[in-house]
Amino acid sequence: MVSSAVRITDLPLEVLEHVLLVLDPLDVAYAAQVCRLFRSLVYAADDERFWRILYLAEPFDDPREAVTYLGSRRHGINWREELQRIMRARTVVNNVTVCRPHERCQVLRTLLDMVTNIPPLPFPECEPTSRNVLWMQTLLQDGAFLDQESESDEERQLRARLHTWFGLTNRDGLAAKRVDSRAYVYSQRNYGPWNSFGPYLRDGSGLVNWEHMQKLAHVFALTLVEKEQEEEAAFEICSLSLTFCQAIIPHGLDLDRESDWAGVEGLWRISYSFMDHRELLIYNDLNLPVDEPLDHTIFEDGELQETFTSVDIFFRVINVEQDPDHPTRPKINYVGELDGNFSIVGYVKLTPDNQIRWHFVAGNGDQAVWSGEAIAMGNVRSRYGVLGAWSTTLHDSQDPIGPFWMQCQYPIEE
Repeated sequence: MVSSAVRITDLPLEVLEHVLLVLDPLDVAYAAQVCRLFRSLVYAADDERFWRILYLAEPFDDPREAVTYLGSRRHGINWREELQRIMRARTVVNNVTVCRPHERCQVLRTLLDMVTNIPPLPFPECEPTSRNVLWMQTLLQDGAFLDQESESDEERQLRARLHTWFGLTNRDGLAAKRVDSRAYVYSQRNYGPWNSFGPYLRDGSGLVNWEHMQKLAHVFALTLVEKEQEEEAAFEICSLSLTFCQAIIPHGLDLDRESDWAGVEGLWRISYSFMDHRELLIYNDLNLPVDEPLDHTIFEDGELQETFTSVDIFFRVINVEQDPDHPTRPKINYVGELDGNFSIVGYVKLTPDNQIRWHFVAGNGDQAVWSGEAIAMGNVRSRYGVLGAWSTTLHDSQDPIGPFWMQCQYPIEE
């Protein structure tokens, strides 16, 4: 007697489902095309149990434990849609030739969602734990995808934002890239009343210019790495990197009800750098017509030295003002003082595109001399800090400019 062949579809449905759940999500999609039974197992379920299990089997954070960029809990997770978007983004990063024109911005938004929706840490001393961050660092480390040419202003801004958050890649050490970033950061042409002398778009909208932010991050991170190497500091990771992007929200703290939602109050270290003022004036040749490019030679010989220094200042919140556009994130006004003489007065508020903007003026006594415009890096209250550009309050064409970075050393929690 000849027995009939046993087919995989003869197995119990529970076993078939288990087999599918141990596959890579892309293989699950291929399997669903084999027959109606597999397709029904993958796509026909009324609930998302199958997709939730499939998602959680991947090296990602559990989105139910995540908070948004501004610290609010996530709701309404679509497990299937989110996993499909992530898998498509992974495919495109690994092989950009398969990217369809209409997908380019969506892929970048997906990757940004992966690092702006992650679980918070309860204390600043906690070791980073985000699995999304580890996955992203492995995926993008060589920098090839971040260096792809963009085809629209939106794509350019999204790619620059992702690169800014990610930090230094293997390609960012190239001399030509550093020349390009320094030339941008130290050009007086990139600062004016149209962008509040900071990293904002030139149209006066107040929206963040992520291309400007990426140049600032590149210049300052390389300066920071060189400083740490000079001091033989035992840092394996640059402090300006995606590793430190997790929000820090103590258990029980509801940022929707917290007046100091940005974590302003505490001891902050302000680090800033600048190039020799004579070289800055030579580079920003005032006799050169504005339609002619500046001469980058000063950055190309490898001899340019940037001065780096830091000061610690305690910030104290003095009051908050309601922001009608952001009811749960009011404007925070703060002051800081150093040695009883040097003082800072500033505010923190959300930009029209919901980024955390820091502004300050500083000087001796009541005379404000310096000003700063910056954007919080990483998620709200993260150890990533605040990055931006400093200048003078007069904003004269011959005044100094440069990048600065602030990092909270000891936050004050109620």
